[in-house]
Amino acid sequence: MLDRVFLKSCLVFIALLGMPGLAMAAGKCERLVATGHPDYPPFSWRDPQNPQRLIGAQADLLARLGKELGVRIEMLYSRSWDKAQEEVRSGRVDLLAGAALTLADLETMDYVYPAVFSRAKVVWVRSVASFPYIEWADLRERRGAMVSSDFGLAFDEFAKANLSLEQGASLTQLFQKLMLGEVDYVLHEREPGQALAYTLGLQDDLLALSPPIASEGLYLSLSHNSACNDPWLRGQLAKKMTELAAAGLPEDLLQRNLLRWKEQRLRPASASNQ
Repeated sequence: MLDRVFLKSCLVFIALLGMPGLAMAAGKCERLVATGHPDYPPFSWRDPQNPQRLIGAQADLLARLGKELGVRIEMLYSRSWDKAQEEVRSGRVDLLAGAALTLADLETMDYVYPAVFSRAKVVWVRSVASFPYIEWADLRERRGAMVSSDFGLAFDEFAKANLSLEQGASLTQLFQKLMLGEVDYVLHEREPGQALAYTLGLQDDLLALSPPIASEGLYLSLSHNSACNDPWLRGQLAKKMTELAAAGLPEDLLQRNLLRWKEQRLRPASASNQ
C-alpha cells in the first residue's frame, strides 16, 4: 500500500515538473543577471528612465526568454563594453548579450547557438546619389570613408590595395561629409547607422546598400563562473533561441527598437527626465 502511494506521489511530482510555472525547478536559479553594450542602439542602450538598466532589442529578447523559461532576467547597465565583458568573465554577471565569437572568450564563456542577431557592415550612400553595388570591386574609383578598419582581413587587404578610403573621427562627421558630397560612401554597421540617421534626421536621405561588406553573429553567452550555468539552462536557452528565431522575433524586435530610439530622440528633454 505504501509503495503504491509513494509511486503515485512520484508520478505527480514528475507531471508538475512539466508544467510551465514549475519548469525552472529543473535549473539552479530563479533570477539571471545580464549586461551588454551601454551605447549600441537599437541592440542595447541605457534606459533614460532607469539608468541602472539597459533597454533595446537584446533586452526585449532576454525578457521574452525569461518568460518562456519561467526565470527573471534583468539586463543591467555597465559603464562600457569592456566592463560588461569583464563582469561576465568574472561571474559577477551571468549573461552577456551581443558577444562576437572569439577563441579567447570560449575559454571563459559558453556561447548559446544560434546567434539570432548579427552585425552587418554595409555601404552607406545618399539616397539621391546611389550607385550599382554587387561586389567590393564596385567601390573602386569612388571616394569612401570609415570610422574603423575592422571589416575582416580579406576586405581590409582588398581595400588597402584597391580603394580610396579616408578615416574619420566619428560616424556623425562622416554622415555629414556624405550629405555634403565630400565622399561617395561610408562604411559602417547597418543598424547602429540607422539609429544615428534617425538621431540626425537623415533617415530618408541615407541608404544602406546590400549585400553587406561583412557580417558576424552576435551571440548570447553564459559565464563559466556563473553559479547558474548548468546543462539544463544551456540547453533551454538554445532551444528557446532557435524557436524565437524561427518565429521571426529578432527582426521584429530590431524594427520596434529603432522606432523606440527615434521616439526618444524626438521627445523633449524635460519629458525624458520626468
